[in-house]
Amino acid sequence: MRDLEIAKQALKEKNLTLAIAKDGKIIFQSNLRGVIGIFKAIDELGGKLESSAVADKIVGKAAALLFAYLHVAAVFASVLSVKGKDTLEKNGIKYEFEFLVPKILNRTGRDMCPFEKFSLDLENPEEAYFKLKGFAEKLLKEN
Repeated sequence: MRDLEIAKQALKEKNLTLAIAKDGKIIFQSNLRGVIGIFKAIDELGGKLESSAVADKIVGKAAALLFAYLHVAAVFASVLSVKGKDTLEKNGIKYEFEFLVPKILNRTGRDMCPFEKFSLDLENPEEAYFKLKGFAEKLLKEN
């Protein structure tokens, strides 16, 4: 899985939050926090992300559902939640991780990440994409 190694290397060497590789080169990179970088990749590249390899600092269920929506081939996560892992497995996405955690926490560390919490009852990747996008837009307007 050469693309996954390329994405992992970019994530670590460039101190990114998200790196996506396909056909031996980086096609998207970001330092945006949370799932916002994934939405930006979708907006910019759409279907070109299919069969790509993703390296992401933090992957919870919401991110995993978005990767399933995109039909990515493989995911590396520095931190992966149990629900994220289950979602990747359920959707046939190969994955690697450094740390497996029970849940992704919010930025204060006192509660579950709002996207992880919002995605708990979501299973269908396409439905999840539209619901998560709406939720992200709502949160951005509030902040």
